Amino acid sequence: MSNRFRDYRFWLALAIVVITGIVMYAVYARFLLLHFEVAGELFHHWLSWAGVLFIAVSTPIYYLLKRSYPARKRSLLGVHMFGNLISVMLVSIHFTQQITRPALAYPDLGTGIVLYPTMILLVFAGFVLAFGLPKKYGAWRFFHSSLAITFYMVIVVHILHGLGII
Repeated sequence: MSNRFRDYRFWLALAIVVITGIVMYAVYARFLLLHFEVAGELFHHWLSWAGVLFIAVSTPIYYLLKRSYPARKRSLLGVHMFGNLISVMLVSIHFTQQITRPALAYPDLGTGIVLYPTMILLVFAGFVLAFGLPKKYGAWRFFHSSLAITFYMVIVVHILHGLGII
């Protein structure tokens, strides 16, 4: 059995991905109703904002800290990986809530339809890098970094569009 499958982090990360799929199905099937207001905004929007805020702030911090404290790289990677997986779960709830709205209230998906697949590809590339699935890490690092930059560019436009600024 490969070492990556003995690593508890692999199984924990996989569990978070499976739980995300289950929660998305629960929202899709209307078992979990999150289309209600909290403090003047829809709850699923609060979830997505929390997820995006974590990703937007923690990823650059991770990048800087792993270079400043190389001895703590494994711990920092764990926070980066699991924090972002939970953030992706929060954003996935919002995305599922949006795409399952009735036709009369269907949203303009706009940049969200680009943003969500970018985020999923980013998670996939992160899995490949963290658990060493293929051998060519250089190409995967470039792919992961490129997707991260794309994510940041599109999320800014998505938020400005959602606020009605553009």
